[in-house]
Order: sequence, then C-alpha cells, then structure tokens
Amino acid sequence: MPAPSTSRTTAARKAVAEPAFSWREVARTAMISRALDDVEEATNRNKAGVPREHLVLYQFSARGHEVAQAILGAHITHRHDAASAYYRSRPLLLALGLAVEDALASPLGRSGGFSNGRDIGVVCNLPRPDGPVVLPMSGDVGSQYTPAAGWAQAVTYHHDVLGDESWHGAMSVVLGGDGSVATNGFWSALTMATTLGLPMLFYIEDNGLGISVRSDFQTPGGDITKNLASFRNLFMRDGDGTDAAESARLIGECVAHVRARKGPAFVRLTVPRICSHSGPDNQRGYRTDAEIEADMARDPLPRLKAYVVPRFMSGAEWMALEAEVQETVEVALAAARARPAPTGEGVGQFVYADPSPDVPDAFGGLSRAERDALHGTDTPSEDGDKLRFAEAVRRTLARELEVNPKVLVFGEDVGRKGGVHLVTEGLQRRFGESRVFDTSLSEEGIIGRSAGMAFAGLMPVAEIQFRKYADPAAEQLNNCGTVRWRTNNRFASPMVVRMPGGFGKDVGDPWHSLSDEVRFAHAYGWQVAMPSNSADAVGLLRAAMRGANPTIFFEHRSLLMTGDGSARYPGDDYVLPFGRANVLRTGGDITVVSWGAMVHRAAEAAARFGDRVELIDLRTIAPWDKACVLASVAKTGRCLVVHEDNLTAGFGAEIAATLAQESFWLLDAPVERLAPKDIPVAYHEALLAALMPGVEEIAARIEAVLSA
Repeated sequence: MPAPSTSRTTAARKAVAEPAFSWREVARTAMISRALDDVEEATNRNKAGVPREHLVLYQFSARGHEVAQAILGAHITHRHDAASAYYRSRPLLLALGLAVEDALASPLGRSGGFSNGRDIGVVCNLPRPDGPVVLPMSGDVGSQYTPAAGWAQAVTYHHDVLGDESWHGAMSVVLGGDGSVATNGFWSALTMATTLGLPMLFYIEDNGLGISVRSDFQTPGGDITKNLASFRNLFMRDGDGTDAAESARLIGECVAHVRARKGPAFVRLTVPRICSHSGPDNQRGYRTDAEIEADMARDPLPRLKAYVVPRFMSGAEWMALEAEVQETVEVALAAARARPAPTGEGVGQFVYADPSPDVPDAFGGLSRAERDALHGTDTPSEDGDKLRFAEAVRRTLARELEVNPKVLVFGEDVGRKGGVHLVTEGLQRRFGESRVFDTSLSEEGIIGRSAGMAFAGLMPVAEIQFRKYADPAAEQLNNCGTVRWRTNNRFASPMVVRMPGGFGKDVGDPWHSLSDEVRFAHAYGWQVAMPSNSADAVGLLRAAMRGANPTIFFEHRSLLMTGDGSARYPGDDYVLPFGRANVLRTGGDITVVSWGAMVHRAAEAAARFGDRVELIDLRTIAPWDKACVLASVAKTGRCLVVHEDNLTAGFGAEIAATLAQESFWLLDAPVERLAPKDIPVAYHEALLAALMPGVEEIAARIEAVLSA
C-alpha cells in the first residue's frame, strides 16, 4: 500500500490530541538518545585526542530513529510485553526504563550495565520480572525475529493453555531495519506469526540503507509493505517516521489490533539515517552530499518540537526539558566513567548455570523452585520394562509432559506423523496440539522460537530431523548458547534440541548420517548428550528437560532403527547427571573410550580380551567425565578412543590431548584414535562399512596398542 502523505492537517493532528502516553516523555527519551549519540560520536575510537578510558570502542547512533522508537516504547506497557530489538534500538530501551548511566557504561565497557563488559554496548537487554522486557539482542542481523515469535506464542500458551490471566493482552514486538527484511529470520517469523495468528507487532524502520546497500537491493522495489500486501492475516500500516502524529496514530492502530488478539500487525516507518552506519564508517564514501543533506532536512527532532509546542508543551517547558536532559546526561556520563573497568576475575563464570544458592536465577527457563519441585533420583529401577531406544525417548517425553505443564514438544512432522523416526508417535493425540505440534520447515525458526519460549519461562523440546539440518539454525544455536555468559547471567535460554544423526542400519549418506558432534562440544554454553542405550537416554533427556542449560540431545539413527541399545526402563523420575561416564567393563591393560552407537561395536570387540580391556561409555561429551578417563588410564597405561565423527579435530583429539598433558608419564604406549576417514558418509553399505570402524578393526587396534 502507498505510504501516507508526510503532511498532516490540523484536524488529523487533533485526532491524537489526547494520547494514552505523555508527549513530554517521548520528547525526553528522544532528547536523551540524541545527547548520548552526541557524547559517543565525540568519543569513539576514531576520534584523536580522547583519553583511552573515555573511548567508546563500538559506536552506533540512532539519529533519525529516536522519535518513532520513543513513541513505540510508550505503547509497550504490559507486564508481559517483550521487545526483540537490534543495534540501533537504544531509544526504545530508554523509553522502557533503561538507566542513562547504564546506557553509557556499557559502550564504555564498564562494570555493570548490560553485560559487565562482556559484549559490545549496543547489544542491549532489559530483564524485568514485572514489566516489559527487552530480550537479549545479538550482534548479527535478523536473528531478533524468531525469538520474538517464540515469545508471542508463549503469550498465547500462558493465557490459553495454562490459564494465566496476567498474560491477557500481552504482545511481542520486534524491531528491524530495512536490511533485515531480507534475512531468513524475518521470513520465518512472519510465517509463524501469520499462520498461527500470534500477538506480534513487526516494527520496521526503513532508512533506505543497509550500511551502504540501498533498500531496493534488500527487497524488490524497496518497500516491504507493498510486497506483503497479499499476505493473509497481517494488519499493515505504512508511513513517515519523522511525523510524530502519524507515527503515533499508525503504531497505536497496530498495537490495538495485536492486543485485541486479532493477529499480527506490521508497521513500516521511513526514517532518515543522519549519521554514518557506525563509528568506523564514513558515509561520504558511498553517499552524495545532496543525499546526506536531504536526510538532515528530515531530522525528526525539530519536527517533534514543531508538533508538541505549543500543543502539549510551552516553548519554555521545551527549553527546560532540554536543560534537564543535558544535566541528566552529564551526571550519568560522570558516573559511568567513574565505574571500575571489569577485571579478568570471574570471566569464565556463567558459561553454564551456576548452581550456587547465592547466585540468582537468570531471566528465562524454569525457576529454581520449579526445577527443585521436579524431584528425581539417579538410582535406576531394576524391574522396568525392556525398551528400545525410540520407545524410551517417547516414554520420557510423555512423562515430562505429564508432570510439567511448561514442557512443549515440536518440530517438523513431530505432531500428526509422530516424527520421521516415529519417536513422538501418539504424543499429540494424548497431549493436544498446543503442547505437541508441527512447525514450518525452518530450522532457524524452530530454534529461534525455542529461545523466545524459554525466555518466557517455558521448557521447549525441539526436534531437528537430522544433524545436518541444524546448519541453517547455526546462528540461533550460537546465540542461545552464549546468552547467559554475554548478559552476565541476566538472561538464559534453557531448551532441549533433539537431533538424530549418525549412520543408519546398513545405510548412510552425506545428509542424514552426519555425526559431527564435536561442533556442539565446541559451542559455548551447550550441554551435549550422546547416549548409547535406552536407560541412559531416559536419564539424560529428563535431566536436560529439568535443567537450567540448553542441551543437544543426540539420538543415533542406528539405535533408533535397531534393537541395539535396548535396556530396562529406569523409572519415571530417573535423572542421570551430565558429565558422568559409565565403566561398562573393568580391565587392567588398556582403556577404550567411546560414546553413542560406536559403544556397541567397541563392547563386542573388547569382549574378546577378557579382563584386559576397561571400556568407558562417556555418555556426554559436554561436559565430559575427564576424571573417569584419567583414573582409568592411570591404572591401565594405555588408551584407545573410538568414535564416529571425523578423525581430524574429532572429540577423540581432545581426549588424547588431555591424556598427553595430564597423564604423559603414566602412559606405556601412545594414545590411539580410531575414527572414520575425513570424507563424507557414504550411501552404499560396502562404502559405509569401509568408512566406519567395525568390530574387527576395533579389535585389531586394541591388539596393536596392547602389543606396543
């Protein structure tokens, strides 16, 4: 639809003469934002002569964006509202209560603030248990959209399923620039919002530039609202973000639509970028003087003054407000500069949840009280039914769906079909479509949605159909894993990602049979479980679903397709702590370490050597039971690591390096690794057999190490 005219008649302006918000507060927010930009632009790292301790090392201005954002912030008032924003969104945070001192301390890298010096100052967050929340931003473009959709779905779940009336009327708001509408996250979130009718507001501020790339390279014709005109279930508005009255009217209409649960809304406001993209950027290298001057002429601050004076403030009141803002910023700047710089002490804290009772809960996931109420035991039942791997996972999911109403299970084909491996078969019929449901085909959307749900206090259990299919979600997986650390424990996003992979029964291929678990062992903040049998799968999956950390739960295809790994069900409350290996057989001459489906081949090979082989099933590789392996090798003096991932940089290399460093003088032979060749997994069974370590090859390698 065409953008409305930038000019407004007096009558139209009078239509918003009595807004539900304060124009003085809007002006104050916009003025503070502009003053902060003034300070930072004068002290960024590209300015000569600025004392090192006063430098802002990473600087992004919101010039030209601040008025419309301040108006948007004035509409985000519900205690369960959440905004998911990006690096040019500081005006919104100021409108929602961000302290000016914190707004300055974070770009200066001082203690406190958004991250205690761990993240760049424009990557903001605002956790508030009883007020609107700003979800943790990220340094990448477009990743803010799908967590916002997850929060919106959580709003409906809390209200409609859990019956919590305090969520009535809440909404999720996502902010993005015109460049971000080309990203996967934008389209995935738009699909979720429109197909599910989510209470979600898309706020797009279009300044015509993605750094230097113009809008018509981001979206055909340069106007995303025209391209979305045929979208069903999407309420759209388009206008001039430098016109305060028009911005207020359009935003107000969209907010009213969303709060009434009529579905998602979308507003695009054109704004000028009256600054370079960032501190190091020089826009005069790619923009003409005329283009820059045209944007300067559209500065929304003078236009705001012209609108509110004298309608809502006198000229004297405006001048007094300017003086008040100047003093506020000066005082805050002095206080921010006086804060100490963070020290290296404690920099490793909060990669994972800190269980210490004096460490407060982060915002997100089940509360400590909720986790403690889910009593568990690490003692397995001895008389449970013998179950295959898939049935054990299904039974565990069902039990947690029963005892914890905040558990949701979802993914592609997870609902009606019951999953491509039928692991979730029957769960939707039993627990309903609100708790076990299908998603669109977007791994970015599955994981991003999970993050938003987790921030809203739910426990999402998402399925990625095969390990290889997780690659499009790499950005969201990274952001989820790092969020606790980079917000200094202000936010956390516990979830479980079920991920089948590895070779199948007599079949493989490069797409469905990838293992590559080392990638997640290297991913900050993630726990990684690779159970070899049904009992361990039950305990580890339940521990993950009742825990405070995000977990990759690896379901091996071979175990899903065969009876390998069948074991007795260890009980409805069996919980197996992460980082606890299992010594499957004791021996005195060599330690064999493995995990996942390869454990069964290693066990068959080890049985040929009687009590000479000590076989360890790691069960989890992040964290891994270093103490168990070191103690075993101290006894045997030899070690062979057998795994399915590639030899080069596989997790076996980490184990070997640890032994070389910590057990060197106890070794009677070099540490050996047995793993597939560094090539993709093959399809034909003869090629697959040539690739994967088999029983005979493992036995031969054990014999060779024993003879060394």
